[in-house]
Amino acid sequence: MTETQEWALCRKCRAVVYGKRLARNHGVCPQCGACFPLTAHQWLDLLADRDTLRLIETDLPAADPLSFSDGVPYTERLDQARQATGMAEAVVCARMSIGDTPVVVAAMDFRFMGGSLSGAVGELITRAAETALAERLPLVTVTASGGVRMQEGVVGLMQMAKTAQAMQQLDEAGLVTVCLITDPTYGGVAASYAMLGDIVIAEPGARFGFAGPRVIAQTIRQELPAGFQTAEFLLERGFVDLVCPRARLRERLGRVLSVGARRNCPGNVGPAEQVVIRDPDRLAEQDAWQAVRRARHVGRPTTSDYLRLILDDFEELHGDRVGGDCPAIVGGVGRLGRESVVVIGHEKGHTPAELAAHNFGMPNPAGYRKAARLMRLAAKWGMPVVTLVDTPGAYPGVDAELQGQATVIAETLRLMGGLPVPLVTVVTGEGCSGGALAIAVADRVLIMENAIYTVISPEGCAAILWKDSAAAPAAARALRVDARSLLALGVVDGVVPEPPGGAESDHPEAAALVRAAIRAELSDLATRDPARLVAERRARFRRFGGQSAPAPALSHPGGPQ
Repeated sequence: MTETQEWALCRKCRAVVYGKRLARNHGVCPQCGACFPLTAHQWLDLLADRDTLRLIETDLPAADPLSFSDGVPYTERLDQARQATGMAEAVVCARMSIGDTPVVVAAMDFRFMGGSLSGAVGELITRAAETALAERLPLVTVTASGGVRMQEGVVGLMQMAKTAQAMQQLDEAGLVTVCLITDPTYGGVAASYAMLGDIVIAEPGARFGFAGPRVIAQTIRQELPAGFQTAEFLLERGFVDLVCPRARLRERLGRVLSVGARRNCPGNVGPAEQVVIRDPDRLAEQDAWQAVRRARHVGRPTTSDYLRLILDDFEELHGDRVGGDCPAIVGGVGRLGRESVVVIGHEKGHTPAELAAHNFGMPNPAGYRKAARLMRLAAKWGMPVVTLVDTPGAYPGVDAELQGQATVIAETLRLMGGLPVPLVTVVTGEGCSGGALAIAVADRVLIMENAIYTVISPEGCAAILWKDSAAAPAAARALRVDARSLLALGVVDGVVPEPPGGAESDHPEAAALVRAAIRAELSDLATRDPARLVAERRARFRRFGGQSAPAPALSHPGGPQ
């Protein structure tokens, strides 16, 4: 799509669309929803808040490092591209605001030699990152590329490392980076800065990958799956956080930027209502087996219910960036009052279909990798982490074992032990085994009044030790899985009361109590520096099973691993 087209043909549904109507619809076909390509300037106009767009003018020397010619000299190819597009190169940089958050944006244009990554393009992307670094602003990149520009040979190749280093500098500075993938994004751009953002967003149908389908088919004759390398394909496999229609891009991008970039506002953490019960004698005794049954009640609020009821500006983020997006773990960024937080939790669902879709809340390794990835994001952005535990355990299947279930749980435990931000966990239902503990190594561990926390299910314990799964009630009592017993043991730091009839009877009231409990804990933890947080967290877990433990050394933590 260009600004001068009177009519356009949709490549997907073959509809002929009036150009002005297409422009009003942000370049989206009104018949089938397919996205026409936008120019770099159109992307900047689409994303920018009104009257905030300011182009960054940059003088770049002309470059032809190889004196390349394929029958036509490279310099002539450049002149042709400049005349056809009115652009100096395949990327345009600007300062603007998105959702009232000031940012630096670098937008690519596929019309200019296929958006190929040249020395000039790499320089512009790097300068945009350096501008963001100098001005302490988020960086947003909009990609559209066929790969490295062949006419510049290995000099073009070096831009992959150069731009990756620029993104790393923003990581080290704790600045927010967002990459918006548009159609197409391939080769050296895909394998460098396009996938190095904290958040990766793709527009519907965008094609993305290192080697394109034609290259794969022609070189190794491999049959490709349906929808291969599309945005939706990548979302399902955990490589992008979300797929967003153009009409909502500014809104959703603005929400993410606002949560990430405004996390250190003064007064974020204020006084909170004290609802947590810390004295076991204040809790009524409850039969342990009855507690198990109540904790498993299908009507209890799920993590998704709590996120909807207690958070503002929540944006769910997907994927482990390795190859999976486990539905048994959900997480994202949002606000708890004025406090920006990362929230992660097990997800079960309510109906049989939902339970099956979320694997009954039993995560596979991709789920724990996703949780770890979000925790690292929290460490970079300097945001507290809240985890909600409700699982019968990590998934015990063959596929999970082949993917290293034990290893990924161990690595998540280690990561949480050294995370330099506040961590609060609430066991909201069933907390069972290492699958629960894997996201519960926190500064404060709370449990809801009718929830449970145990090393193994009572049925499993009964089958192993009693040789009879029918002895599960006796096993539950022996394991002391109920909230009152866990508080007395010191395994949890407090109990969150539930509404009369339990959390399942009143979701909004249960969520209000959980919200108040979390806010109170975060308010208290906000005064601690990273060294103290880590030392006290390690001391908390060090004491279990020991008669006496050495005093913690207040050495500065090395950060997330």
